[in-house]
Amino acid sequence: MVPVPNVTPADVVAAARNPLAFIAARWTPDPRTVQRAALAALVMSVVIVVTGGAVRLTGSGLGCPTWPKCTDDSLTTTSAMGFHGAIEFGNRMLTYVLCAAVGWAIIAARSEKPYRRTLTRLGWAQFWIVMSNAILGGIVVLVGLNPYTVAAHFLLSSALIAVATLMWQRSREGDAEAKPLVGKAVQQLVWFLVTASVLLIAVGTVVTGAGPHAGDSKEVDRIPIDWETVAKLHAVLAWIVVTLTFALWFVLKAVDAPKGPLDRTRELFLILLSQGVIGYVQYFTNLPEALVALHMLGSCLVWIGVLRVLLSLRERPETVADLPGPSVEQSLPTRA
Repeated sequence: MVPVPNVTPADVVAAARNPLAFIAARWTPDPRTVQRAALAALVMSVVIVVTGGAVRLTGSGLGCPTWPKCTDDSLTTTSAMGFHGAIEFGNRMLTYVLCAAVGWAIIAARSEKPYRRTLTRLGWAQFWIVMSNAILGGIVVLVGLNPYTVAAHFLLSSALIAVATLMWQRSREGDAEAKPLVGKAVQQLVWFLVTASVLLIAVGTVVTGAGPHAGDSKEVDRIPIDWETVAKLHAVLAWIVVTLTFALWFVLKAVDAPKGPLDRTRELFLILLSQGVIGYVQYFTNLPEALVALHMLGSCLVWIGVLRVLLSLRERPETVADLPGPSVEQSLPTRA
């Protein structure tokens, strides 16, 4: 058995003052551990969006009618709250799992050697977004699922996914200066794709806010606009994103671009086609809950795919320190 090291009072004080530095001084994770931690945070950021969608689709948005408690007298759900209370409270509990995943990513990034400040900051950025969105989620409940706050809640989750995707990418590359793999024209085309994707997601929240799934079985305010009209605008933006993606793939093939951007673009195109099929089927079948949930998952995957295309346009090799060469005396042959 491995003996447990003695913990001195000085160790306790050091751990209390700066626990991350205390852990980093005693643990060096494998690079794959850091990558897995970053990926776990990204996966949980998607899971929390899908489960939040399940809360809305099951009409459980006010299953816990107040916040931060579930009821005025109980921190947790009670039997009187029934199925809806269990669904809403379960989603709240998943926030702690998300915090644990983000915390693991922060600790792993902080403990990696050599220390990578950018990677650690990306972990902390996720933490503060999670905290902000938790507070916003409480406000959503307190204002009775106001559709504008629900939309802001989803957009902030999309921001979390963006930062988590960036951290996952940065954990798999070095810290050297980024080198572009494609020309300016291709980069501009990708930024058009990113902008169109942001608009697509934003308009999607309006469709949700005006559509039939209000999030609770009670009467809930909706955005005063014809949701079918906005859904058609959403479809137009989706076709713009698909067209830009296809054009990007064609241009990348024409300029004989590296394999990375081509692979990411092809993956995005396949995700978009799947998402488009789900979107049209749910529209013509009167928005069944199961398909809407799949569409929300697809929205997250599309956003991740777009960001991966953007990040594939450059590379960051590992930073290698210059090693001192042999001295003149060492280079001279020795006499027998």
